Amino acid sequence: MGSRQAAVLGSPIEHSLSPVLHGAAYRELGLADWTFSRVLCTAEELPGFVDGLGPEWAGLAVTMPGKRAALSYAVERTRVAELVGAANTLVPRADGGWLADCTDVEGVVGAVRAGGGVAAGGRAVVLGAGGTATAALTALEALEIPSATLVVRDPARAGEAMACAERVGLEVDVIRWDSADFAAVCGGADLVVSTVPTSAVEPVAGDIVRAGCVFDAIYHPWPTPLAAAASDRGTRLVTGLDMLLHQAFAQVRWFTGQDAPRAAMRSALRAATSTALDLPV
Repeated sequence: MGSRQAAVLGSPIEHSLSPVLHGAAYRELGLADWTFSRVLCTAEELPGFVDGLGPEWAGLAVTMPGKRAALSYAVERTRVAELVGAANTLVPRADGGWLADCTDVEGVVGAVRAGGGVAAGGRAVVLGAGGTATAALTALEALEIPSATLVVRDPARAGEAMACAERVGLEVDVIRWDSADFAAVCGGADLVVSTVPTSAVEPVAGDIVRAGCVFDAIYHPWPTPLAAAASDRGTRLVTGLDMLLHQAFAQVRWFTGQDAPRAAMRSALRAATSTALDLPV
């Protein structure tokens, strides 16, 4: 296939684990001439950077703050990227320009399914209204969950999440964080997705894990308050590290045209993070 390049763009970028995942994949697939690097790049710098790339580039992973800029830059967008309103993946098209996708959604869906799944027709709760929340709301379509409760600090700032839910066709009600009865809201849920800082979750962690399954997007430092509470109660737990792994599977497929070597990528991620998490694939 010849020498190819790929990278993850973001600011800050030093923390990104994408090189660990993609590097392991390329080695396992026998792509010895492929490289994957970190590139410090803001949203404003993204168009100029991508404009300057040559034909040796196989794809780009995009992290914050460039996900909306990536969507805007692309000349073609997948349905999922359109639904989320952001893109974390750019792939060069054969006839020019770049295609945008949001593999974060596959990350959520794959992680939840690998962790035991949830029953179709159930109810979800999403804590927070940022980028991970919109990916989670979009993932509910594939998980066949038709309704969700959004718990946020300020409903006035949940416009993007609500617009995403409308595009997906979800029935959503919004509750203010400071007036939420977490035991009641989460106790009747099949899935709770938490995208908020651990400091906000800690006082109500015991109530949140009353749900059938809890997805905590935070995975450092470990264990998180939700992880500890889930362990105490015996609640199934999915983590942000699971999501990171599963979204990378989709990116590798986009970049290389081959199925991702899941076990090799999981092993590399576990070694890089010194985690004892199961990370089901």
